[in-house]
Amino acid sequence: MMNRKIKVIIVDDHAILRAGINQILSVTDDIEVIAEAQNGNEAIKLSRQLNADVMLLDISMPDRSGMEVLKYVKDENNSIAVLMLSMHMEEQYAVRALKSGAAGYLCKQSASSELLNAIRTVAKGRKFITPEVAEILADQVGMQKSQSPHETLSDREFQTMIMISSGFSVGEIANQLALSVKTVSMYRARLLDKMHLRHNAELTHYAIKNNLVY
Repeated sequence: MMNRKIKVIIVDDHAILRAGINQILSVTDDIEVIAEAQNGNEAIKLSRQLNADVMLLDISMPDRSGMEVLKYVKDENNSIAVLMLSMHMEEQYAVRALKSGAAGYLCKQSASSELLNAIRTVAKGRKFITPEVAEILADQVGMQKSQSPHETLSDREFQTMIMISSGFSVGEIANQLALSVKTVSMYRARLLDKMHLRHNAELTHYAIKNNLVY
């Protein structure tokens, strides 16, 4: 008797990337793509309508950030395992996602075999954690310390901080996240204020010092 296939929803605003993932999963015997979504609102709707085992969720989308969608999905349907996908390799993104309820975190540049391994791992109710992320989590266990400045940021503010520290201009960030320059500038102003920093140079120095970017 054949085991039940792992039912997967793919969420990404890039059609080519969705097609690529679908192609990778289509050749497996134990994984089935049951739906695709191109934005956060569609993802939330599908999570309500379908009995999926795993959601592959892009962390950067134009309407709602993946982190926001993650919280909605887990609040409404805790049985679905959410595997976050991102172009960012920064381990702090992964830690933030895991603390918000994600079952795992994978960089989009990862090999196909790692994606399949991650899906099968989280479908079994386990966490998919890279050695780098495991090390950060281990360092935090048992540590009684005050909240770091960057941990006070909202998900969009944190995302803006990472991108600014990685060398992106406000205009480039706005274009990539499908937001207005005014909105990104607002996020920048808020995060600088929350972290008591004056400008991008101090922000970048902080991010490097705290291993948020490399």
